[in-house]
Amino acid sequence: MATSTSSAPDTSSAKGQHPIAAALEDAGVDADSDAEVHLLDSRWARWVLIGLGTLFVGLGVLGAILPLLPTTPFLLVAAACYARGSERFYRWLLSNRLFGPSIRAWRRDRSMPLKAKRTAIVLIVVTFGITVGFVVTGLVARVLLVLLAVGIIVILLRIPASDYGGV
Repeated sequence: MATSTSSAPDTSSAKGQHPIAAALEDAGVDADSDAEVHLLDSRWARWVLIGLGTLFVGLGVLGAILPLLPTTPFLLVAAACYARGSERFYRWLLSNRLFGPSIRAWRRDRSMPLKAKRTAIVLIVVTFGITVGFVVTGLVARVLLVLLAVGIIVILLRIPASDYGGV
């Protein structure tokens, strides 16, 4: 008895590659290096992760537009959610021409674009400074906010900077 392995139509390109694999290759992504893609067994959990990943992509898009929101951290969280929830969404995010390069830079050498580091540090200083100076009145809360800001800045400074000037 012969069984068919797939009832889906052949969507391969002229090179014999799947279109997504070809797009990833064109974007500089090694399609075979998906060691971090480990889909969860639970369908419900995968749907939750896809929803969260999409939420974080949306926040990343807002971060690209609004100066007070970061972009790269939200996209990294989205990639982590998609890596456990949907290989298709994960590959889409990595091959995205706007957001893919910063995620791939992080995957490749655990670095962050220098421009993004500078922007993040400046925004942390400004927003925490305004909050501590004008919004929060309690001494303990002010001290905790300053310590939090210093901690975040120390973490950012420890991340290597990459030459990629992306988001």
